[in-house]
Amino acid sequence: MKIAIVGTGYVGLVTGVCLAAIGHDVTCVDVDEEKMAQLGAGIVPFFEPGLDELLAVQRQERRLSFTESHEAAFSGAEAIFIAVGTPQGIDGMPDLRALIEVARAIGLTLANDAVVVIKSTVPVGTNHFVRELIAEHLVRPVTVQVVSNPEFLREGAAVYDTFHGDRIVIGADDEEAARLVEAIYQPLGIPVLHTDTRSAELIKYASNAFLATKISFINEIAQLCERLGATIEDVARGMGMDARIGEKFLRAGIGYGGSCFPKDVKALLGMAELSGYSFSILQAVERVNYRQRLLLIEKLVGRLGDLHGKRIALLGLAFKPDTDDMREAPSLTIAETLLKMGAQVVGYDPVSNTKARHVLPPAVELAPGAEEALGGADAAFVLTEWEEFTRPSFARLFTRMKAPIVFDGRNCLDAAVLGEWGIEYHPVGRGAWVQGTATSYLEKGRSR
Repeated sequence: MKIAIVGTGYVGLVTGVCLAAIGHDVTCVDVDEEKMAQLGAGIVPFFEPGLDELLAVQRQERRLSFTESHEAAFSGAEAIFIAVGTPQGIDGMPDLRALIEVARAIGLTLANDAVVVIKSTVPVGTNHFVRELIAEHLVRPVTVQVVSNPEFLREGAAVYDTFHGDRIVIGADDEEAARLVEAIYQPLGIPVLHTDTRSAELIKYASNAFLATKISFINEIAQLCERLGATIEDVARGMGMDARIGEKFLRAGIGYGGSCFPKDVKALLGMAELSGYSFSILQAVERVNYRQRLLLIEKLVGRLGDLHGKRIALLGLAFKPDTDDMREAPSLTIAETLLKMGAQVVGYDPVSNTKARHVLPPAVELAPGAEEALGGADAAFVLTEWEEFTRPSFARLFTRMKAPIVFDGRNCLDAAVLGEWGIEYHPVGRGAWVQGTATSYLEKGRSR
């Protein structure tokens, strides 16, 4: 099938490359000239494991091409996937300007019947809006159907998720259009759920909001663990063994970040408010996540006191491993807060150092390696669980610090190995019995 993909970010490029890999003729279109030049040369402009190799194969097989011309991309296309960015606007709701421009371009250039497939994460009702917008701008007598097809890709595992997804959601008001989209994905053999368009749009937001809720919940439990002498890993493991709960997203740490969870939580809160509903649980999720980002700093102040002049090393700057994405990364908030408290901040990330330079405060020093970052540091924060940091051999690098004090924001280090090197270790959610709190609680229970 001939397919056009509009937008070559994480979602658009991964979708285009993978659809080409299952036999479709795919043309990706983007207005970013620099990005198109890179892709035309076979260079992926962001870090996503396995994508560059797959791109090279599809270019060689001539099933994948790139253009800056909407007219060339849409010519003869049976399906047009919209995968442009919908970043958070100043009001918290998604900014749909790029989507609107694509809808207008489709109306003005489309010369054949086609199904428009919206993969971009958009507020409920957007598919109907896009359908009307395209119809307003049509200059030729063609038929256009609009289908919602939200993506559920994890950055760092997007290629794998495309081929091994849990489900494909197709929201359509036209049965023939829904069948065409299902046929596109048929070679993947992934279960398909058919819904109306509004339900499909909401499934995306509801899924991400629920996962964000699990993360904030387990971080609240971790706070209790530190106060009551429990171990968060054991608690989470015991919870996760219950099939009704599941083990995923029950890892305590410094909270969620990235391009999806913060934005989608904010958008769902906005939609709830516009509909006259107060989404209390999600409001709490957002508050907990912000507070969690400052947890390591609270621990650090409790250990060192005044941070003025102290050199703090940040290991890991991207919001998660296997990506160079710095959007809403906890490292941004942490670095800015440390600087305001008078600390000297040095950071290192195996992949995202270059991108980090453009978004971190200028006062943050970026080291070329972990050894340079840790040299002479008064304390270290582990903010991203890169494999490099979790290897047992890495522990010796902490001895280069002025004082080997490590705060693990992802609970990814081996306490026993660090202990062998004499390193002071502060994880999340592993605490000693707090006598005052525990005794007060037990005494109150006896008196009832």
